[in-house]
Amino acid sequence: MENNWYTIQNIETVDSPSIALYLEHLTFNIKEMISLVDGKTERLMPHIKTNKMPKVMEQLLAAGISNFKSSTISEAEIAAEAGASSVLIAHQLVGPKIDRFINLVKHFPNTQFSTILDNDDSAELLNQKALAAGLTIDIYVDINNGMDRSGIKIGSGLDDLMAFLNTCKGLSFKGFHVYDGHLRDPDFSERNTKIEKSLDVVTTYFKAVQEKFPDAQMICGGTPSFTSHLKENHRITSPGTCVLWDWGYGEKLTEQRFKHAALLVTRIISKPTEGIITVDLGHKSVAAENPIDKRVKFLNLEGYELLSQSEEHGVIKVNEWEQYKVGDVFYGIPYHICPTINLHDEVSVIENGEKVDTWAITARKRKLNF
Repeated sequence: MENNWYTIQNIETVDSPSIALYLEHLTFNIKEMISLVDGKTERLMPHIKTNKMPKVMEQLLAAGISNFKSSTISEAEIAAEAGASSVLIAHQLVGPKIDRFINLVKHFPNTQFSTILDNDDSAELLNQKALAAGLTIDIYVDINNGMDRSGIKIGSGLDDLMAFLNTCKGLSFKGFHVYDGHLRDPDFSERNTKIEKSLDVVTTYFKAVQEKFPDAQMICGGTPSFTSHLKENHRITSPGTCVLWDWGYGEKLTEQRFKHAALLVTRIISKPTEGIITVDLGHKSVAAENPIDKRVKFLNLEGYELLSQSEEHGVIKVNEWEQYKVGDVFYGIPYHICPTINLHDEVSVIENGEKVDTWAITARKRKLNF
């Protein structure tokens, strides 16, 4: 069974295209994540954007993890509903999201919410909204340490922002948020060197900040840099992908031992011409931001080439075309699991080789109640 661990015995109960979640592998990944920080779950702030499922949140909470990071208000909402102690929305709030966030904070008083800022204008607006609502909002300053996607660089601009935050009575500074997702070299030594080099100036600045804010935290990285940041006890780590794992990180982050907990299930729907099979896995069912050869890797198909995808079709060139039949099932590892999960409404839960349940991917919706 080890070589074909993914085979679902009651596959006739699993529709396609869909996602199968393997409970034993999910449990292993959660335990592995905790073991890497030596059981100190307070150092973990897993990112919800990968799984988006209340039932997965329950598994994480049951394992002793209580602090989380999210990208959307919906993700933060399912965490709070599940009983999370704290949730950081690591996405600078703009437009109606600010009022939605305020309402979320009011509705879940037992969850400590926070968000990120990188400029005076956003700080001023959030401060005004917080004061009007009679709240004090926890904030982390988002630091740009080389990814150039968001955040503020170390320098005079950050000095000015920190000074301005001192005047914002509706905001409470909690620390720095530093994301280094651009550093994902396959060689761990090389990756670690780049990660630490990019943090040198940040760490120096942060130590100075701690003289005034001794309880300030530095929340660092994601899954690629998890194995670097866990080495420094003062850093809070926020891996996410490792809860489910995927082909992309499995290929790059070879020092990490996580297991594939979420696979795509697809079936042959046609054999339109010799050497070609068509499956029901189009780009509406698997993340399509990468080139065609970096979208899915099939576990029980050899000698193949994914030629093209349309919305509901995947066209595959295969050897030994005669052996395949319409209705045959293939299991595939998505190259990027996070956006792939976001394309589906639910997962089939697989335990001991059989489908035993269905879990909703609730937070794929941009808005739930708030």
